Amino acid sequence: MFSNLVRISAVAALVTAAAFAHAAQLSSDARTAIPHDVQQLVVIDYRAMQNSSTAMQLRDRVMPPDLRQFDEALQKSGLNENHDVDQLAFALFRTSESSEDVATVGIAQGQFSVPDIIASFRKKGIKPSSIRNNKIYPMGKTGMVLCFVDQSTMVFGGTEAVKAALEARDGNAQSLLNNSTFMDAMRSVDSEPLWSILDQKGTQTMMKQVLGEAGSVADFESVRKRLLVSWYTMDFQHGVKFDLSISTGDSFAAATISSLLNAAVIYRKMSGSDTEKAALSGTDVSSNSGKLAVHFAASDADFNSLLKSQLFQSVVK
Repeated sequence: MFSNLVRISAVAALVTAAAFAHAAQLSSDARTAIPHDVQQLVVIDYRAMQNSSTAMQLRDRVMPPDLRQFDEALQKSGLNENHDVDQLAFALFRTSESSEDVATVGIAQGQFSVPDIIASFRKKGIKPSSIRNNKIYPMGKTGMVLCFVDQSTMVFGGTEAVKAALEARDGNAQSLLNNSTFMDAMRSVDSEPLWSILDQKGTQTMMKQVLGEAGSVADFESVRKRLLVSWYTMDFQHGVKFDLSISTGDSFAAATISSLLNAAVIYRKMSGSDTEKAALSGTDVSSNSGKLAVHFAASDADFNSLLKSQLFQSVVK
């Protein structure tokens, strides 16, 4: 079961590869550049990158091809990502209220030498397009674009995703600031080095994946719609720590999901390898006052063994 949780965290985190030491907080400018209808938001402290071999291995095993494009595009953007970027955020958002289609936009925060970067673009013959006062530059041959909305905030991603972000940033569409569910959840996590928030549909999908066969039982269907929002944090500074919270709005739903998760853990302990059993012994599931909490902790050695296990491979393949 925990391998599912690992995959959800790691895929969303994209370029974590780090032992985090500082909080990953979004500035006001970054928040306004995120469209309102967010399905998942991931925020990463990028400064402390490459200090954890465990996080590096996690990244290499789970990053899918489409998200690798973001990593490649950032590296080819003219930025020195190890020095210029302090925080990274990735927002998966619905393109309209009536549509199920989603797009992803990246937000990089740091101290950017924008004049120097633009001068480098000019030397390479890279010309921008314009949306109002915003200059949009192509990111090499990746098919992505970037726009500096100020000296410390860069928006990047596919053209349509960046346009949507700029519509929100310029006040022509609602932004994350108008999403009270995410803003309330953010207060619980934005002091952490890596954190993510999922909306109701994202939370329901995540739990369905986490529960596996247990998610097909009637008990889950009876409480599925009561899963309102979830958030998690992940820390590689001293071993691996993962904390997930799910708000259900009532104690019955939280207790039911807690029972299902505990049953899934017991099943994995009985059927898994010694490595998987040891990993699951570090998983704690509980509920209180309408909130479900999942905590996992492991040493670097134990977590590295889990990454090589058949259970983990069956989830991330």
